[in-house]
Amino acid sequence: MADKKPLPQSGADILVQCLVNHGVDIVFAYPGGASMPIHQALTRFSSRLRTILPRHEQGGGFAAEGYARSTGKVGVCVATSGPGATNFVTCLADAKMDSVPLLAITGQVGTPVIGTDAFQETPIVEVCRAITKHHYLVTCTEDITRVLKEAFYIARSGRPGPVIVDVPKDVQNNKIVPDYDPPMNLPGYKPERHASRQELESVLAAIRQSSRQFARARSRSSTPAAASFLPGRLLT
Repeated sequence: MADKKPLPQSGADILVQCLVNHGVDIVFAYPGGASMPIHQALTRFSSRLRTILPRHEQGGGFAAEGYARSTGKVGVCVATSGPGATNFVTCLADAKMDSVPLLAITGQVGTPVIGTDAFQETPIVEVCRAITKHHYLVTCTEDITRVLKEAFYIARSGRPGPVIVDVPKDVQNNKIVPDYDPPMNLPGYKPERHASRQELESVLAAIRQSSRQFARARSRSSTPAAASFLPGRLLT
């Protein structure tokens, strides 16, 4: 019997399926017009993905950040375009400064009207460029699976941090047959850099010559796992 031909899926369904594929079990999502297809898709995945409705987008962002801090997983939050997306700004800045892996997904106006000051259009990628580890404006439904794969990898690798993915409404509604395992395209991103022996020896020499030795830790030391590796006194 011939294999069944894969059926086209909407961009919103593909996006939510990517969340499931990357091990997400909880999403903090506040609905709005530009993100409504994503919320409708979340209802179709309710048996595998729990959606928590905050009372404000900023509350959802900080809840996702707290979830990431306590579990070590990437926290995921969703908001609509315009004022919904800008309510994520403080959460993203906090996650960037504290090295918290966070994925913020925002709805956006349709691609034909981007840049025309359309209703509730905010260039959220430009707004958040300095306070995120990386940022995407998805203009093609075929790119969703690659972008989500890269976003999760960037958020949790190296020094963890927040990634924002802005998804126009027409990209959410378009239907395609997805490839759920595309190759990533991150030629300049090399997070796993290891110090050379010469670099380590210079650090050890400085420690041996010091009169008072101490450990200074920031950001990730606030997590239980990191704190367990810091013996003695800790100066923060």
